[in-house]
Amino acid sequence: MEIDDIFKRLEERKTLDPDLEDEILRVYGDRGRKAVQAVHERRIKKYRDFFVVVGASGEYVVDDEFCTCRDFLFRKGRCWHVLAIRIAALTGEFDAIDLWYQDTWIPDLPPDKHYLS
Repeated sequence: MEIDDIFKRLEERKTLDPDLEDEILRVYGDRGRKAVQAVHERRIKKYRDFFVVVGASGEYVVDDEFCTCRDFLFRKGRCWHVLAIRIAALTGEFDAIDLWYQDTWIPDLPPDKHYLS
């Protein structure tokens, strides 16, 4: 199965069924496993301005194909956070939060620490 076919089927079905989940795990390996787990655990938040993934060591902002995690920034690869957002956006499996994400920042913490924590 082509990668695009996985997302086309997700878009059509609006659900992450076991066949699609197995295919994501086969194609993406450990990154797929982490993404699927985050979706199942509802660790995806959609704010007014960004999608956010709650990871093991912090929250990561994802905007289109960009992520604020170190894997994306330093290794220049597609991280599992971007994959999780794509799955969640197509299936609707995320928590919608009626706030601007930037309004949740802690005032005493420098902005760069919000992204790279």
